[in-house]
Amino acid sequence: MKELPIHIQLNPESDKCLYEQIYEFVRNEIRVGNLLQNEKLPSSRYLAEYLQVSRTTVDMAYGQLVSEGYLEARPQKGYFVCAIEELYDIQTKTDDAGVQKQNVDNRQSYHYDFSPNKIDMSLFPYATWKKITKNILVDAKSSMFALGEPQGDLELRTTICRYLHASRGVNCKPEQIIIGAGNDYLLLLLEKILGRHVPVAMETPSYKRAYQIFKSFAYPVSLLPMDENGMQIEALKASKAQVAYVMPAHQYPTGVVMPIGRRLELLKWASEEENRYLIEDDYDSEFRYRGKPIPSLQASDKYGKVVYIGTFSKAIAPAIRVSYMVLPEKLLEKYRQNCGFYSSTVSRIDQTILNEFIRDGYFERYLNKMRKHYRMKHELMLNELRVLEKDFVISGADAGLHMLLIDKKGRSEQELRELAAKAGVKVYPMQDAKLETEIPSIAKTPAMKEVSESTNEKTNATIILGYASLSQEQIIEGVRLLKEVWTIK
Repeated sequence: MKELPIHIQLNPESDKCLYEQIYEFVRNEIRVGNLLQNEKLPSSRYLAEYLQVSRTTVDMAYGQLVSEGYLEARPQKGYFVCAIEELYDIQTKTDDAGVQKQNVDNRQSYHYDFSPNKIDMSLFPYATWKKITKNILVDAKSSMFALGEPQGDLELRTTICRYLHASRGVNCKPEQIIIGAGNDYLLLLLEKILGRHVPVAMETPSYKRAYQIFKSFAYPVSLLPMDENGMQIEALKASKAQVAYVMPAHQYPTGVVMPIGRRLELLKWASEEENRYLIEDDYDSEFRYRGKPIPSLQASDKYGKVVYIGTFSKAIAPAIRVSYMVLPEKLLEKYRQNCGFYSSTVSRIDQTILNEFIRDGYFERYLNKMRKHYRMKHELMLNELRVLEKDFVISGADAGLHMLLIDKKGRSEQELRELAAKAGVKVYPMQDAKLETEIPSIAKTPAMKEVSESTNEKTNATIILGYASLSQEQIIEGVRLLKEVWTIK
């Protein structure tokens, strides 16, 4: 925050007091994101000397910012910007009649955020990661700083191949694996492999980012209904899709686990035509709390029709940004022809660190620890949510890092979100994960009429509650607040 004083321009002629001008400037800098969380501001003494005002003036401005939650005063250290995710921005304007009115921005600060996308990093083995990094850099040879293989280093691909076979039943060879910086990059590669304007089918609700990426390719996307077993096969057959994007192990956000019967139906559909494929996004598969792990769809593929995509973002850390894609043999040839000249997007140093982390057993130990840790939170969350059973159906109790609450009282998702926001709790409506407000009719045949009509039926409001990043105390208090505002007496 050394640059802050340079930009403050006080106006002695203004109707506003000097401390108000300082207060408003700092507040606005925080709101627009120029001042970030944990940034330190100049001391009141330094700022007073620079602006040629009394220290009391600066103390009054800082005190007001502290009382409103913009700043935090740390003893013997100074003033720091607080963690403010979103804010209500209330501005006063005058209408044509000269009457003042307020515009309320749709931003707000929250005490508890039940995000389904965040994870808990409190148990991450930072010391181990640092040790591996240090050893690799100390022993690094010039070859490590060379460009490397386009698909990723062979050592890491071999390690991932062994891990996938042991944990997910994936049958592949290291040469079938492509390593990339996130699923987005792998989907971009897949567009070059599959070709242009390929019709794609997706479930709805589903992973919206994948939908946006497919649309950016100018892929025609058919949004298909789901039942308790996942994507409806009749709807898929009625569509003109050549590729189906599915999450069999733990569908996001519904939590549906696709049974073997539906999986075999999907594989049969893909095998009926040469250019049909299934994209298996193995989302959240590491975290299952009851029964045995669910094998991947790729493990049952006898025809070479499944493109398997996974990531270490949930299991290790989002910042790792390492994902992997397993291509069937036929598509591997197309990759070499159309994409073999693309360089790998993951640093070779990062690949080497990750390889040792997995190969030497650190990843397995960390994953086992996180499963136990998340299971405790999962059970706590279930126990706390029981107080809402009169008003909601609780779903998604077997796996993953989030749960669903389905309203029984006919309220809208927007109403539930606004009630929670007033209590300082951020929740996530299912509507945010829906790819369209309504699925269009996907077939004109009488056989599909019932499917199309059932798809457009109004469903009960559903709220997504993630719990991974919250402490046990935050889960208890957050659910207590939800009970206060959501329970109908």
